[in-house]
Amino acid sequence: MATNESHAHRFERTREAHRTELAQDYVEVILDLIDEQGEARMTEVAGRLGVAHPTVAKALRRLQTDGLVDLKPYRAIKLTEEGELLARKCRARHQTVAAFLVALGLDEATAEAEAEGIEHHVGQKTLTLMSEFAKASKP
Repeated sequence: MATNESHAHRFERTREAHRTELAQDYVEVILDLIDEQGEARMTEVAGRLGVAHPTVAKALRRLQTDGLVDLKPYRAIKLTEEGELLARKCRARHQTVAAFLVALGLDEATAEAEAEGIEHHVGQKTLTLMSEFAKASKP
């Protein structure tokens, strides 16, 4: 039987995932744009995330305060070393979850969409098992 303390710990993990989810999504999108196009601009970030330009501007200011991006007026968005590290970690988590879902039988498009929400809430132990399962399921 679970104790109040163990219940509280589970909810605490979920709240922390929600707090960091926005930053993770932004740095991952910025890294994707840099890798695909050589740079990331606010307009492209807004388009990828399906949000308005002012929403991106506000989020990027917070990411700059957190040391994840470097912003200069009329310039492309740059990831700091810490921001790039977080983005690569998020990308790897996303790829692991998506591969796991494909191994379960989902089509790639559905797996990609589902992984977008799941990736933020999976602990390292579960992620490791997902990765092992996906690798073992490959022909």
